Amino acid sequence: MNDFTPMPMPIASAEPAAMPRIVAQTNLSKRAKAAIVVRLLLNEGADIALEELPPELQAQLTQQMGSMRVVDRVTVAAVVQEFTEELEAIGLSFPGGIAGALDALDGRISRETAMRLRKEAGVRAAGDPWQLVCALPAEQLLEIVQQESTEVAAVLLSKLEVPVAASLLGKLSGPEARRITYAVSLTSEVTPDAVDRIGLSLAAQFEAQTIPAFETGAIERLGAILNSASTPTRDDVLNGLDETDQELAKAVRKSIFTFAHIPDRVSPRDIPRVLREVDGAMLITAMAGAEIAGCGDTRDFILENMSGRMADQLREDIDEAGKIKSSAADEAMSAVVSAVRRMEKSGDIVLIAEDEEEED
Repeated sequence: MNDFTPMPMPIASAEPAAMPRIVAQTNLSKRAKAAIVVRLLLNEGADIALEELPPELQAQLTQQMGSMRVVDRVTVAAVVQEFTEELEAIGLSFPGGIAGALDALDGRISRETAMRLRKEAGVRAAGDPWQLVCALPAEQLLEIVQQESTEVAAVLLSKLEVPVAASLLGKLSGPEARRITYAVSLTSEVTPDAVDRIGLSLAAQFEAQTIPAFETGAIERLGAILNSASTPTRDDVLNGLDETDQELAKAVRKSIFTFAHIPDRVSPRDIPRVLREVDGAMLITAMAGAEIAGCGDTRDFILENMSGRMADQLREDIDEAGKIKSSAADEAMSAVVSAVRRMEKSGDIVLIAEDEEEED
């Protein structure tokens, strides 16, 4: 027999061999690689916010894409692989410059601090200044149109949505409207850079306005304070305001919502929903003390707009409660009012608008 020694068989590796790295067939600049990635993403339907890039980078990218023709599949795959690896290597990225940092921290630092930093750094308020300008209330837009030059007003109208621009024109005098309308016809030669500078100037004027110390108006704050005050205190303050400033007192009264206002301001169908938000003991105390507080109509209104069984049970609880101290009744009625206010603020209910009093 012939001497035969078998060849040893290769042993399969426990781990699969790493995939060979794809190597591009040509050397490409970083600008060319960026153009390939952008082109590929656009082909896939991705929405890339290229307008957020600095203008010079937008121009360079456009020029690079315009100079390129056909790229083979191997090169595209290599560029994508390199791009993916660089993305995976990024642990955290920060916005560039103070402007980006302010955008990222919007709503998380005080308005005063943000305003001071913007002024010190001389940066845009937030991206495109025209977004801020076009979002201004109609009254402020009208003020800009009336105070600025005809050319600036024409640019502003051109940047606004058509219905808003038409509404502003309707509020101007005939000569003003005609003058600005004619200026709009001449804006075709205005450069994008000039439009941007005008937007920055208008936005800077808006941001330079004094920031109010309080987010709500004085009347609203007074009404909220008096809502939470006891009935004697509230009546005493309103009587004093009547002697000092009747118009102010009238405005404050309109902003006040108390237990007595429930029949006029709360829809009958919302009463059961409101009562579910009120502590049972507080509700009994409020209802038991309503008569002595001059709010018997409110008590009856609530009883009439709840189920018959619950109304009967509540009447029994009111009888058992007996006489209620005025301070306890005030506290309980305030709890009911607070529930109504919370539900209004969250949008669960809508209060009925108070009718304007007829002028004498």
